[in-house]
Amino acid sequence: MSLVRRAVAEDAEEVLRLRQVMIASVSPDAPTDWQAGSLPGLRSRLADPGGGFAAFVVDHPDRPDALAALVVGTLEYRIGGPNRPGGLLGYVFSVATDPDARRRGYARACMDELLAWFRERGAGHVMLTASPDAEPLYASMGFTRDATPSMRLYL
Repeated sequence: MSLVRRAVAEDAEEVLRLRQVMIASVSPDAPTDWQAGSLPGLRSRLADPGGGFAAFVVDHPDRPDALAALVVGTLEYRIGGPNRPGGLLGYVFSVATDPDARRRGYARACMDELLAWFRERGAGHVMLTASPDAEPLYASMGFTRDATPSMRLYL
């Protein structure tokens, strides 16, 4: 029996807590006041298992009502091309493990479930942004560096 399960609406607050763990690992002084505004939308997406959003989690073995690990991804449509004729791609974000539950394989197990979810839906490839600490995990799963330049505009 797998330790990993699909997150549900009741997990939303814990999902946000683990997302903050991930954010704090790269930006220790990041604010947390964004969580209240994010909660309704997250609950809605977690309650819709047929949509293009999925979170996979592992319950914390030592703390009831807490999550030990989290992986979140979206399925996106972009006009097809030579390497992705169907136009579907997966995007992974918010990979996080509670600090006291690390090095137990939880993040890898969650990633395996998310990748299976992407495959079942026909994603042509999967994208993610890796921190230096997480890059070995992703490389061991077959991810490679993308040479395509990326730019961003905040609206």
